[in-house]
Amino acid sequence: MIVQSSGSDTEKKITSILRVLSESSDPMGSITIARQLERYGLSLSERAIRYHLRITDQRGHTQPAGRDGRTITSKGLDELRMALAPDQVGLILDRLQLLAFQTTFNPKTRTGEVAINTSIFSQGKFKKALAAMRGVFKSGLCVSDLVAVAAEGEKLGDAVIPSGRVGLATVCSVTVNGVMLKAGVPVDSRFAGVLEIKDLKPKRFIAVINYAGTSIDPSEQYIRAGMARVSEAARTGNGSVLANFREIPAAARALVADTIDVLKEVGINGVYVLGNTGEPVCQIAVGLNRVGMVLLGGLNPVAAAVEAGIEVDNISESGVIDYRRLVRFSDL
Repeated sequence: MIVQSSGSDTEKKITSILRVLSESSDPMGSITIARQLERYGLSLSERAIRYHLRITDQRGHTQPAGRDGRTITSKGLDELRMALAPDQVGLILDRLQLLAFQTTFNPKTRTGEVAINTSIFSQGKFKKALAAMRGVFKSGLCVSDLVAVAAEGEKLGDAVIPSGRVGLATVCSVTVNGVMLKAGVPVDSRFAGVLEIKDLKPKRFIAVINYAGTSIDPSEQYIRAGMARVSEAARTGNGSVLANFREIPAAARALVADTIDVLKEVGINGVYVLGNTGEPVCQIAVGLNRVGMVLLGGLNPVAAAVEAGIEVDNISESGVIDYRRLVRFSDL
C-alpha cells in the first residue's frame, strides 16, 4: 500500500495527472501524460508518472485500460473538482470573458461562431426530454430556439458526447456578450440568478450568485437544487427562470438597443430587459453612468427537462460552434 500525506508535493502531481486525464475521452499512457503535463509547467519522467498512477489506481481515481493506459473514474473526477476548487474561485467569470472573445458571430451576415451550453441525455430519454423542453422554447423563455444535436463520439464545442448518449447544444447568453464586444461595447457580467416572473414579465431576482465568487456555474447549481420553476413559468406565465445580470456603459445604450434588434432577426432573443441610465433593473441597483441588462439563461429549457424527472449532465459555457450548424428546435 502506498500512502502519501494530503499536503505533499505528491498530491499536487497527482492532481495535475488527474487533470490531464480528465481532458481526454480516450485512455492515456505515461508518455502522453508526460507531454501534456508540460503545458502546466510540470516535468515528470515516465517512471514517476507510473508511480503516481499506482497511487491513483489504489484510491479508485483511475483505472487501467489495458496497454492503452489509464482513464479517470467518476470518483477521480469528484476528487479533481474538490482539489481544484480553491484555485478556481472566479473561474466562471474568466470562462465567460474567454467565450465572449471567442464568439465571432456577425448577426448581419449570419456567419461566425456562437457560444453554447451542452446538455447530455441518455438516448432512451432524449425524446421525452424534447417534449419537456418544448413549452419553454415556444414561450420564448430562452436565449434562442436554435439548437444543435450530436450523437455519441461527436463534439459540441469542447464537449465530446459519450457512448450511449445524445448531446444538445443550446445558445449561451455569452453570445450576446461576444456580439456586443465585437461592436465595441464592454459588458460587465455581474451575476447569475433565479428571476421571478409574472405574466411573462420580469419582477425581481430571488437568488443570485456572483460570477467572481464561484468555481461552479451558477445555473448548474440552481438546476440541481430545483430552485427555478421554468415549466410553470412557460405554461402559465408565472414562476421563476434562470437569468443573468449584465451592465453596460450608459453611452452605449443606443448601440446596444440596435444590436438587440438585429440579434432578434436571426433568432437570438436572450436580452429580456434593457434598463435606462442609472435606474434599478428587477430591483438590482446600477451605477449613475451604467445601464442594467437582464439576459435569459441558456439552460432554461434543460431545467424544464430536469423538472420532469429526466437526468442530464450539463456543461455550461462548453465552447463555440458555427451558427450555420444550428437548427430550429421545432424542426427536431
